[in-house]
Amino acid sequence: MRSPRPSEITPPAVWRARRRWLGQVVGGVLAGTVAKAGAQVAAPASGVWAGPGRQPALPARPATLPAARTSEPVTPYELVTGYNNFYEFSTDKEEPARLAARMPLRPWTVRIDGLVARPQTLDLEDLLRLAPLEERIYRLRCVEGWSMVIPWLGYPLAVLIERAQPLGSARFVEFHSLADHATMPGLRSNVLLWPYVEGLRLDEARHPLTLLAFGLYGERLPPQNGAPLRVVVPWKYGFKSAKSIVRIRLVEHQPATAWNVAAPHEYGFYANVNPDVPHPRWSQATERRLGQGGVWAARLKTLPFNGYAEQVAGLYAGMDLRRWF
Repeated sequence: MRSPRPSEITPPAVWRARRRWLGQVVGGVLAGTVAKAGAQVAAPASGVWAGPGRQPALPARPATLPAARTSEPVTPYELVTGYNNFYEFSTDKEEPARLAARMPLRPWTVRIDGLVARPQTLDLEDLLRLAPLEERIYRLRCVEGWSMVIPWLGYPLAVLIERAQPLGSARFVEFHSLADHATMPGLRSNVLLWPYVEGLRLDEARHPLTLLAFGLYGERLPPQNGAPLRVVVPWKYGFKSAKSIVRIRLVEHQPATAWNVAAPHEYGFYANVNPDVPHPRWSQATERRLGQGGVWAARLKTLPFNGYAEQVAGLYAGMDLRRWF
């Protein structure tokens, strides 16, 4: 097993992908497109992003939480869906957009079990009916030092957790991603243990900002972005937001998660965005905001808890955030 090489942190793939995208538009048109996109996502999602070759639209209402809205420009759709970490397919960021198209999305079921009074298996349509979808615009910060702003569609993960009725002994939530050897060539590598497992403390999973996401940009999730459903935890580094979930298990003890097992000195279980705690091989004080600032991306100051400190810092009162990184 190994953690990513430095060459994988800022790969040539990023500028190749962006060069193709920039080649489709001129500077003036690009600026107008980004401005128009920002205006569109402020309204309720109604399929305005859908087009030929895109995913079906999902109806959603505007976010009810002020923290789930932002005036920041959203990252262009082409980058969000064309620049992905999804190691089940490839360690190259461009390859998942091509390879993930083979992943079967129907039928799809999710098992929620463990320390719950009502273990159950739900299919995708059951899950979509549990609560109204909201459009939430969250910042996404990758541990590799780049970031995006993405309009997700979903509802609080707490809705599903409460349906299963956690027992008093439940302390953590464990997520298992799909591991389909027939369609996921990355599973042949030893980069991580498979299936991909992530976890949250139960209070983190129940937090109103923690989203069970089914879509982005008004559409169903594309396969490379974690279709058909994933978790989005906006104050943590992106690897904490498990994709293509097939099982959710409530447990008493802290789960052994994929990156924490592979490199515990580099990828902590909590993985809260903290500009004051550098990765052992690079600083976390700043980030490259993809889609802004020209081909090489704008360099921004990283905010504690990715800008959501007011909402979530209380979860960690009394903890040494340098030790529990």
